[in-house]
Amino acid sequence: MSAAFLRRLTLTNFRSYHAAQIELADAGPVVLTGANGAGKTNLIEAISLLAPGRGLRRATFEELAFSEGDGSWAVSAEIEGMLGLGTLGTGIEPPVGEDAASTRQCRIDRETVSSAAAFADHLRIVWLTPAMDRLFNGPASERRRFLDRLVLAVDAGHSSRVSALERSLRSRNRLLENPHSDAHWLDAVEHETAEVAVAVAAARAETVTRLSAALAAARDVAPEFPLAVIALDGWMERLLPQHSATEIEDRYRALLKENRARDATAGRTLDGPHLSDLEVRYAAKDVAAADASTGEQKALLIRLVLAHSTLIKDMTGFAPVLLLDEVIAHLDPGRRGALYDALANLGAQVWITGADPVAFGDIVARAQIFEVRNGTIAPRQ
Repeated sequence: MSAAFLRRLTLTNFRSYHAAQIELADAGPVVLTGANGAGKTNLIEAISLLAPGRGLRRATFEELAFSEGDGSWAVSAEIEGMLGLGTLGTGIEPPVGEDAASTRQCRIDRETVSSAAAFADHLRIVWLTPAMDRLFNGPASERRRFLDRLVLAVDAGHSSRVSALERSLRSRNRLLENPHSDAHWLDAVEHETAEVAVAVAAARAETVTRLSAALAAARDVAPEFPLAVIALDGWMERLLPQHSATEIEDRYRALLKENRARDATAGRTLDGPHLSDLEVRYAAKDVAAADASTGEQKALLIRLVLAHSTLIKDMTGFAPVLLLDEVIAHLDPGRRGALYDALANLGAQVWITGADPVAFGDIVARAQIFEVRNGTIAPRQ
């Protein structure tokens, strides 16, 4: 097995970068240092756009554009990917007219592809950011989004299913707003909703099952990061192991029909996988992750990301690219060293950001270190 990695990254009119390029000598760790606000996160956000989805900040296209530019932006990378050498690129053209909508373009080897989902054939990307520190104590919607990112990294078609479910639920809600809606049309929408809902639930459940096995297999690896036990909280997901998809679809259709009046009053659909939750427990203490300390929660999250990255490597034969934003600063020296060792064992190209260069002392000899300053990137001397 091997690792997919970036050889060169080029940014044009992206965030704080008018024009910047970074070249990598090999697939080893990449450390980005610089003051807060220098643009370190902007750089790894650019890399995250070379994966299906909207990137690690889920930003709008307009937010990604250089403030002094014409509204266009571009990200391009030369990669050593799962299909060999190639070039991935994405961006938008300058808007034409005040009301013109910006359309994101995606290209592989300079040929246009339908969406960023096609990038997954060449590269898988996993990230961990400070915003994810609130995952266990935040709303269930954040944990669903986190889970969907996990699924997407092993199943590039998952985002289209999730989007289809969201569209179908919106259509049903609009029909329920009108008491005179055509019952046959509502039946048809609920028929589609049930099909997509079960597909989404099944993909999530399969990934959770595989990730649980990966976590268990690595129980004794990097013990500095506590073992997490994960499960899906949702009636549909609980039924999947013992019932066929058709049976669950029929049950959900009946439930949707039965609850039309209730959902119409609420203005939304009150049952389904769009409300499921990802349960995470600290195994050694047998407590919910939400009840663990801040440091324990961070360590649990790192354990999940490491196990997920290993799962991707086992499934594809290639380690993913990892983007770790400001992770090191919040770890004690023991966990910091354990993380470096775990990353080395994974064999992935890892991009790590941090304001304090001293925190990277343990990997200076094996890392490529760059300093980010005022929209520029330069090798650190």
